[in-house]
Amino acid sequence: MDFSYSDKVVALKRRLEEFMEEVVYPGERIYYEQLASQPSRWMIPPIMEEMKAKAKAAGLWNLFLPDSEYGAGLTNLEYAPLAEVMGRSPIAPEVFNCNAPDTGNMEVLVRYGTPEQKEKWLKPLLAGEIRSCFSMTEPEVASSDATNISASIVRDGDEYVINAHKWWSSGAGDPRCKFAIVMGKTNPDAPKHEQQSMIIVPLDTPGVKIVRTLNVFGYDDAPHGHAEIVFDHVRVPKENLIWGEGKGFAIAQGRLGPGRIHHCMRQIGMAERALELMVQRVKERVAFGRPLAEQGVIREWIAESRIEIEQARLLVLKAAYMMDTVGNKAAQKEIAMIKVVAPNVAQRVIDRAIQAFGAAGVSQDTPLAYMWTQARVIRIADGPDEVHKRHVARLELAQGAERPN
Repeated sequence: MDFSYSDKVVALKRRLEEFMEEVVYPGERIYYEQLASQPSRWMIPPIMEEMKAKAKAAGLWNLFLPDSEYGAGLTNLEYAPLAEVMGRSPIAPEVFNCNAPDTGNMEVLVRYGTPEQKEKWLKPLLAGEIRSCFSMTEPEVASSDATNISASIVRDGDEYVINAHKWWSSGAGDPRCKFAIVMGKTNPDAPKHEQQSMIIVPLDTPGVKIVRTLNVFGYDDAPHGHAEIVFDHVRVPKENLIWGEGKGFAIAQGRLGPGRIHHCMRQIGMAERALELMVQRVKERVAFGRPLAEQGVIREWIAESRIEIEQARLLVLKAAYMMDTVGNKAAQKEIAMIKVVAPNVAQRVIDRAIQAFGAAGVSQDTPLAYMWTQARVIRIADGPDEVHKRHVARLELAQGAERPN
């Protein structure tokens, strides 16, 4: 395996890092100041659109899409160091139009969408003109087992009727969010993994009601938000069905593989920034007569953090390499492993940084508290740790049975 960066990636990474230094990091403070000063937190701070325009003009746009017709034409391995850079700031992915859940929805439409669906929904997403959400999780069932999902999608002539109660539809609070991709059952009597389908539902369709947005450890994540949505006898044209009836699980697997590893790539960048902040802090602060950096326990935190980050990065790169060379299905164990490893590493590194900062670490004066919540949430989002560990164990047991004694 060769994880060295091509000249193309090295150049892109350098340009991306320069853009982060010149535009994104200075823009963070302005973004949150504008968000706080607006009549509503569910309005877009003007600086976001300004930064997006600059990123698009700089050619740092849609870097996540491997299809060169729509994106930068990068492999997963090539995209990894770029996603890591973007992961250093909570607002950066949107600046470059590489933010979830839009990335996953764009990938779905690129792979499975009809020409009409691409024209109506994919093009404005690619241009960063609208946002979208993904409605899969339900409050009444354990959605870590997707076969539990009970939303109903029933054909009625030239339309489908959707009845569903969804939550954690991330991005639905955004005023630019124009549609949801909804997962539900079209045939409850079909084989277990052929019961589900996915369909596009414009959020202004009669019967769609956003009940509330949900807080994450007290953060409302405005103006993005995580919505609880009721779909009450919502009618959409049959043309809004993606791929075909019973294809929901196949689409989900195609969507979640890249989505999971993108999360992990960003977690590495977040951990790197936390470590940098910790190193800077302990050099500057003095306690008990000497700099914190000279305290043995602090040095142990720094060493452990560096070791864990490097290990996690290598596993991310291995998973990305396998996705590129043997496909997502053959790489499923590596994807599952890194989905467990990366957020846990990030959470531990950020926790040490918070401890080094003391009370400042849990305040709004550093990004650490919010970063910690993001890492903690990723241990649940796109499948909790326990589901991925179960999957890894099952694959390992199956491979063990195939090996000769």
